[in-house]
Amino acid sequence: MAQAQLKKATITVLDGDDKDKVISVLFNPSEYSFERSNSYKATPVPGLSSPILQFVNGEADQLSMELFLDDYTDPEGPTSRERKEQNPVMTRLRDLSKLLLVDRKIHAPSPVRFNWGPMEFTAIIEKLSRKVTMFQPDGTPARATLSVTFKEYRTLKQQVESPRRESADKSKRRVVVGRDRLWLLAAREYNDPNEWLRIAEANDLDDPREIAPGDWLELPPMENPNGSRNTV
Repeated sequence: MAQAQLKKATITVLDGDDKDKVISVLFNPSEYSFERSNSYKATPVPGLSSPILQFVNGEADQLSMELFLDDYTDPEGPTSRERKEQNPVMTRLRDLSKLLLVDRKIHAPSPVRFNWGPMEFTAIIEKLSRKVTMFQPDGTPARATLSVTFKEYRTLKQQVESPRRESADKSKRRVVVGRDRLWLLAAREYNDPNEWLRIAEANDLDDPREIAPGDWLELPPMENPNGSRNTV
């Protein structure tokens, strides 16, 4: 039985001088890593043993892998008797490295789309390292392994049209209990103790220490500090 060939993956340039250019590779399917993280702000509060953590935003997804370029074993490479690859390893190495440079049309590195089977990932290339392990008789690279890190790329329009992540759009009422303070209420309701001023303004409090157990406070939505409803 003939040995199954590694499935080709492609990197398509989405913008800039080389828009729509497709760079083909041989993808080594042994593994790839996908990483996602969130960013938090730590707010120290007097009297607490640890800071209040407030969610700020999600970080862009990262996809890391090794890409394999090989003119010798590629059935469509320059050494193939059936069909010669128009872009040998040296050309593809140059094209991939160019994606880290600032494009003159968009004044930034070009975004790309990585496709391999069902996987599709729109990104910019954040990091690229290459290791050449075989050469043609004249010294031209014939086999190379690339370590690539893709970082997710989304346009401003795509991010604006994504589902909004926000607080409730209705005002709430809360009763002051025990030694409650405005910053404690803000930390519970808005996940940010610094939002105590929003509560103070909604309740006409000149001094945040004026509250006492049993008092009722209006907690406005994040969009409107005065507690008014949104209107379209």
